[in-house]
Amino acid sequence: MKKIAVIPTLLTLGNSVCGFGSIAYASKISTGDSSPASDWYFALSGWLIVGAMVFDALDGYVARLAKTTSDFGMQLDSLCDAVSFGLAPAFLLLRLGPGWTPIPRLHQALAVVAALYMVCALLRLARYNVEAALEPPSGKPFRGLPSPGAAGCLASLAILRGNLTDAHLETLSERWPWLRPEVLRAAIETWATLGALAIALLMVSRLPYPHLIKQILRGRRHFRHLVAVILFCAGFVLIRELVLVPIFWLYALGFPVLYLWARSTRGATPTLPAPAVEEPRPIERRPAG
Repeated sequence: MKKIAVIPTLLTLGNSVCGFGSIAYASKISTGDSSPASDWYFALSGWLIVGAMVFDALDGYVARLAKTTSDFGMQLDSLCDAVSFGLAPAFLLLRLGPGWTPIPRLHQALAVVAALYMVCALLRLARYNVEAALEPPSGKPFRGLPSPGAAGCLASLAILRGNLTDAHLETLSERWPWLRPEVLRAAIETWATLGALAIALLMVSRLPYPHLIKQILRGRRHFRHLVAVILFCAGFVLIRELVLVPIFWLYALGFPVLYLWARSTRGATPTLPAPAVEEPRPIERRPAG
């Protein structure tokens, strides 16, 4: 503790500041409020969680690059993750889901789901610290959904909800009359509650999740891979409000489906019967002469 790496520590603390800012802006949103100010707060709260994810990725990379990794940095990173990826998304979920009206029971159920999400995120982080101390991670898949990925799922819904302003909803209603504004907002409220319950359980599961960023950016790849990454970045800049939702939710729900499907396929593979081996015939021994 006599010497502490300055830059990685500042990046880790930036993670917690983004999480605190997300909570602060989400607290300004009233349940059931659809004013332009609440839309802006929704989007800003979601983007601050995404910013916390960027800081969380940079601090470990900079620490490894400068060879300044330490137990202090790991513990500090876990505490900051508890704020940004545990408490902040759970608090934001209370604003994303249904309010007290017209059915108070729905909001009570939402509060239970939000508390469960926070508890599962804390358990996920504590388990990761214990397993990392016993067996340092070396490119192996995550065991359970990483807490930044789970937080990104809720942040993407908040960003989408914040960009569904009245002008956008009126434009969508003109193109598709059945797509009314209240239907879209109700769909986001329902999916936020049910989806948060699913990703909370996935965080404490043992299902494998790959290091997606490492697989995409590290190592030497084919030229087509670089072109695909550039096109994806261009599309992200153009429609970033919409592209975040499928990215995070496909990562959270898609890999468990692929894993379970692969396991069921391997279990259902028919075993071919062993080829019949012809037993050798006994040699008849005849007396000589």
